[in-house]
Amino acid sequence: MDLTHIDSKGNPAMVDVGTKQVTARKAVAQSIVLLPDEVLTLLEGDELRSKKGPVFQTAIIAGIMAAKKTGELIPLCHPLGLDNCSVTISFNAEREVVVECTAAITARTGVEMEALVGASIAALTIYDMCKAMSHSIVIKETRLVEKTGGKNDFKRA
Repeated sequence: MDLTHIDSKGNPAMVDVGTKQVTARKAVAQSIVLLPDEVLTLLEGDELRSKKGPVFQTAIIAGIMAAKKTGELIPLCHPLGLDNCSVTISFNAEREVVVECTAAITARTGVEMEALVGASIAALTIYDMCKAMSHSIVIKETRLVEKTGGKNDFKRA
């Protein structure tokens, strides 16, 4: 399989999407954040506010803002005007913080990178806002959960 962002001479290249079909496209990405118990307990009770504001609400705004700027942050990504973007933050059964970013557009190219950047920056914002309490915070993983539209759909099992 060839890399899509490398031309025939081995140089970086933007993918030409001009001939692709315009379709509704959506991507969902997720980042998992592990927090020490003392920080997690405060967040679960919605008690933790930093000088920068409420932790999760600030992370949600940061994630959406980042998703909108993906084309400026990642070389060779097309600049996209998203139709919609949302970030949700919750706790799973293992008491991990689950950040999920959903990006949607009707266009010739997908929004996987926008969803991944949104989830990543929201997770980094949680780290930034909680680091005064602990540097033992771990951003465990960031991954694509699903994508629809375009050539191939994907859903993580």
